[in-house]
Amino acid sequence: MATGATARAEPRRAPRPSTRPRTQSRPAPRRRTATRPRVTGNVVWIIVVATLLAGIVALNVAVLRLNMQAEELETERNELAARRDNLEADLSRAAAAGRVEAIAVHRIGLVEPAETTYVRLAHVKE
Repeated sequence: MATGATARAEPRRAPRPSTRPRTQSRPAPRRRTATRPRVTGNVVWIIVVATLLAGIVALNVAVLRLNMQAEELETERNELAARRDNLEADLSRAAAAGRVEAIAVHRIGLVEPAETTYVRLAHVKE
């Protein structure tokens, strides 16, 4: 009987927390809700890459058009330079001294002078 009385007299102690890690019970797996944002993220990347590729293609097309215009302008410049050269040659032939003299004698009826006279004017001081 003595054991029962001593059992009552001892104070009850609070249970100690266990310091051992729990290895037996695993936490319940979380539900994956990241599937939807991943898909939308991938779609966004696809749209971004497609837009960049479309921009590159548009840029290449613009450069090609500019190159074609540059070639057309170069051809036109060469044609104009050749036309200018032909006009300069025609002007040079038309302004030649022998041709002008022949036109003066045959068409207008001018004659060569018999002698050349030079007139000197006096210098006037003011």
